[in-house]
Amino acid sequence: MIVDLDDTLCNTWEAAKKAAIRLLPRIFRLRKFRAFLYVASRRYKELEEMRELHLLGLDEIVQKVMGRIYKGENYSDIAEEFDKAFFSHLHLYPDAEPFLRGLKEMGAKIVLVTDSSARWQRRKIEHLGIARYLDGVIISGETGHTKFEPHNFILAKRMFPKERRMFVVGDRDETDMKGGKSIGATTILVRRGYFKGRKARHADFVVKNLSEALEVIEREHKA
Repeated sequence: MIVDLDDTLCNTWEAAKKAAIRLLPRIFRLRKFRAFLYVASRRYKELEEMRELHLLGLDEIVQKVMGRIYKGENYSDIAEEFDKAFFSHLHLYPDAEPFLRGLKEMGAKIVLVTDSSARWQRRKIEHLGIARYLDGVIISGETGHTKFEPHNFILAKRMFPKERRMFVVGDRDETDMKGGKSIGATTILVRRGYFKGRKARHADFVVKNLSEALEVIEREHKA
């Protein structure tokens, strides 16, 4: 069983938005209006396809973006403030722990496959208290490969070669679902978070939440 972290188990996009809003008064005090316009005009969408950013933590991305807007200036203090605000808002979705418990009760081996820096993602795992459910963790910042490639999904499959059937559960079609298909897994797309409005091209099942995902897995497992 391969499971994604951000916007699948926890509210990463919501926490990031709230952290950004908390920074706005400081950005205005510093008269950094271009940074406000960058967010307001949704130019941050350009970051989606920048693969190198999928190896970084959000705090590092904030500092990198500020450096792109205001070349030659250091904004590590703003990145640190964003980091604190982000983790104060980060939490598991209400259906995440029941989902993970349900998988363990079925005897499933759970491998978390996630993009970002190792420091950032392992801190999230500790903050969310989910390490006890995980049989393996594969992070792009440690392997040097993002979920745009099949590499990390292949690593996850190799961890438990005797598993009769593989499932991949995630929120992003072009990474989680496509990656799942590359290893012959049954793919389940959870419609929430930043990518919830995107078209599903690689998903075998599309569900609204993890409760529905667990129902699909239980049904398919019995088939």
